[in-house]
Amino acid sequence: MLQVTDVSLRFGDRKLFEDVNIKFTPGNCYGLIGANGAGKSTFLKILSGEIEAQTGHVSLGKDERLAVLKQDHFGYEDQRVLDVVMMGHSKLWEIMNEKNEIYMKPDFSDEDGIRAAELEGEYGEMGGWTAEADAESLLHGLGIKSDLVDKNMSELENNQKVKVLLAQSLFGDPDVLLLDEPTNGLDIEAIQWLEEFLINFDNTVIVVSHDRRFLNNVCTHIADLDFGKIELYVGNYDFWYQSSQLAQQMAQDQNKKKEEKIKELKDFVARFSANASKSKQATSRKKTLEKIELDDIKPSSRKYPFVKFTPEREIGNDLLYIKGLSHSIDGVKVLDDVNLTLDPYDKAVLIGSSEIARTTFLRILAGEITPDEGEVRWGVTTSQSYMPKDNSAYFEGVNTNLVDWLRQYAPPEEQTETFLRGFLGRMLFSGEEAKKKADVLSGGEKVRAMLSKMMLSKANVVLLDEPTNHLDLESITAVNDGLKDFKGSIIFTSHDFEFISTITNKVIDLQDKGAIVKESSYEEYLKDKGLIKS
Repeated sequence: MLQVTDVSLRFGDRKLFEDVNIKFTPGNCYGLIGANGAGKSTFLKILSGEIEAQTGHVSLGKDERLAVLKQDHFGYEDQRVLDVVMMGHSKLWEIMNEKNEIYMKPDFSDEDGIRAAELEGEYGEMGGWTAEADAESLLHGLGIKSDLVDKNMSELENNQKVKVLLAQSLFGDPDVLLLDEPTNGLDIEAIQWLEEFLINFDNTVIVVSHDRRFLNNVCTHIADLDFGKIELYVGNYDFWYQSSQLAQQMAQDQNKKKEEKIKELKDFVARFSANASKSKQATSRKKTLEKIELDDIKPSSRKYPFVKFTPEREIGNDLLYIKGLSHSIDGVKVLDDVNLTLDPYDKAVLIGSSEIARTTFLRILAGEITPDEGEVRWGVTTSQSYMPKDNSAYFEGVNTNLVDWLRQYAPPEEQTETFLRGFLGRMLFSGEEAKKKADVLSGGEKVRAMLSKMMLSKANVVLLDEPTNHLDLESITAVNDGLKDFKGSIIFTSHDFEFISTITNKVIDLQDKGAIVKESSYEEYLKDKGLIKS
């Protein structure tokens, strides 16, 4: 068990945590959520001992071991992949090395023999005899093939290094596992494997993630970090979100009879209890959910940006026609003979193994670059608005405040200070926030500013390259809802499974040559390709 007692931390005048008291118990997976900058990663560092709290303490059960997902992907360049995984159990790794050093001594003494026997006993108790096989099994589960396990880390690609560090944190059955954005850089198969691993993990997991589907599948509890406090809620992310919204509605409706509120709550809890998709979590959640009383559910203080795309005109009969599209970058062909037709009001996700190909395709559609070959023809009544993955060109060296920055993209009738401030306020730039200089905005603020620009364009086609990058869960939810309700067409890329699944009616799969276009849900497409289980 991991226990946090009276923990407080300040950075200057800024309070991150104050008198936090919480117990994390075995058999549960806790999703730590909070707005960008709330201190989620800092709290994990306090739990791991990397940062010391100013007051209070963190205690771990006697003889228990805590493991952390490391973020330094270049920290083990000269180490063998298999060794890096086993280093996750530092005590076992130390015993292995000491034992080997003793056996390599040319003048092996009686004392050495006694010490070696002690180490052999500890080694066996810790599972040392199966350590290499266990480490290799973790690597295989995450998609690292056998021919890579004996290579040095420097020989691996970045996405493979991410998987090795994840395997390192999982190795040796730690009593407490701290995972900060564990799905970043993982393919869909690896994410699915990790979900199954955590679902069957008997100890304590605390995870920070912006992947709502992942949180929904693995979490038994949500730990909500807000205003320097952490509140624990039973259930996954969707249960926390929908119950907090329900509580907010109830709080606003003071005239509703308590009996009606209780019935609404019971119906809501029953639906979630019945719909839990994973048996282990379902059993754990159901028992606790059924005990929830009205007062246990509290409204959230979270603020959600208002994202609504309103096209100025309908699309008409034609959306997009592409024939023979090819393009090379630095002599390498990234798009080769792409042919496709999209229909009005299609919402298409762009997938494929090459990130460069996806971004290049969107840039061509947006008119930022001209293809080497082929034809791209938009319907005559379409208008496009584009959000690039790298938006720095819109902000670097721009010394105007956010109101003036947005004014240049607004139609004449919407360029007044009052309108723009109101518009920015709904995107969570209220008061003095709207007067921030454009070139000092954070990554999440820049994305919200770009979304504001796109909404003002009133285009009937939006092109989005990884729009959820840098956003917190609240903003991701708002963008997701805004795009679901959009009465136009969308072509976008994303790694967020739920974001894609709730928006898409068509999949564009860019191949080494050409593209596959299929009218299908994202999940069904992946099942048909054998990338996820049925």
